[in-house]
Amino acid sequence: MRQPWQSSHALLVLPIALIVVITVVDQLVPADVHLGPLLVIAPAITVSFAGAWLTGLIGLLTVGAQAYIGWHFGVLFTRNVLVQILALAVLSALTVFYCVMRERRQRQLAQVRMVAEAAQHVLLWPLPERIGPMSIACLYLAAEAEAQIGGDLYAATPTDNGVRVMIGDVRGKGLSAVGEAALLIGAFREAAHHHTTLPELAAALERSVARNLPSLGSDEDLGERFATVMLVEIPDDGHVTRVLSCGHPPPLLLSSGSAVTVPVHPAPPLGIHGPSPGDYTVDVFSFEPGDTLLLYTDGVIEARDAGGTFYPLADRVARWAGSSPEKLLHHIRRDLLDHVGGRLDDDAALIAFCRTPSALRGHRHGAGLHVGGLGHGTKSVPG
Repeated sequence: MRQPWQSSHALLVLPIALIVVITVVDQLVPADVHLGPLLVIAPAITVSFAGAWLTGLIGLLTVGAQAYIGWHFGVLFTRNVLVQILALAVLSALTVFYCVMRERRQRQLAQVRMVAEAAQHVLLWPLPERIGPMSIACLYLAAEAEAQIGGDLYAATPTDNGVRVMIGDVRGKGLSAVGEAALLIGAFREAAHHHTTLPELAAALERSVARNLPSLGSDEDLGERFATVMLVEIPDDGHVTRVLSCGHPPPLLLSSGSAVTVPVHPAPPLGIHGPSPGDYTVDVFSFEPGDTLLLYTDGVIEARDAGGTFYPLADRVARWAGSSPEKLLHHIRRDLLDHVGGRLDDDAALIAFCRTPSALRGHRHGAGLHVGGLGHGTKSVPG
């Protein structure tokens, strides 16, 4: 907190030096040359980096310097000098007024940012660094300038069946998207503990969305508001992990320097037509100790560079497959922002889970990633 204060004091050397130089040079130049009006530069510069008190002090010094110049030449009480002094006083007062208004707006903006950050923490609870046998890291990048929250969401909670995770993307617009995200996260945090299977959990979320969505907006855009969701269940014991997709991009499994897309059989997004538990497919794959599971929203893979090329997430993360979740998301964040030129057009969220080597070491079946869907048989995808 001391750095801005120290910087302002260091920069005060410039306007003070200008006042001294103009005052001295005005006494050295011929009598018909008047440099006093140039003193207005000092408060004009000060207002760019200092607050109201320092700006007022510089303004007072400029008025005093102009009065000294008039006294030095014996013309202090002439009409011309008095008008110059009055003009400097008025301009200095205006700069102080501007500083006061700017500081007020800065305080308001700081308060708004604090409220936004508090809202983000209420909506997106910070995930712990570890849950059960896994280390976790998460990343949220809001597209709106100065925003802390948006339409993307994630949550994770330990249950009797293991750790259950949800990541999603609400397709609403404006503040309604935040309301829908809060609705979905609240429903997940409660329903995750009351439903044995992922299809039952997805059906419960669908009912909650269908029941509460109309109250969050007008009927005109109701058909355009829905949410894509990925549900993941990671048991504490064993190596089998279950996923259920409601129109959401499939996760990536990072292992041994490679990144494999986990095949999923997606159901429609939540809020479309309300399928029953029997309409959902649970896909199963092997998640071994040392592997990292990466969940993300489409704001990541749909990010474009200046030439319109999508961000190649799977290709990029393969080079960081051996990194910890925190370092992995650090690499992705830097690389993603470089790809888009520093600004995203859509919100983006990522969660990385790493099953620690100290977890139960299950036996790998074959050389690749083994996945299966209920009712769809089992298949092996080379890693």
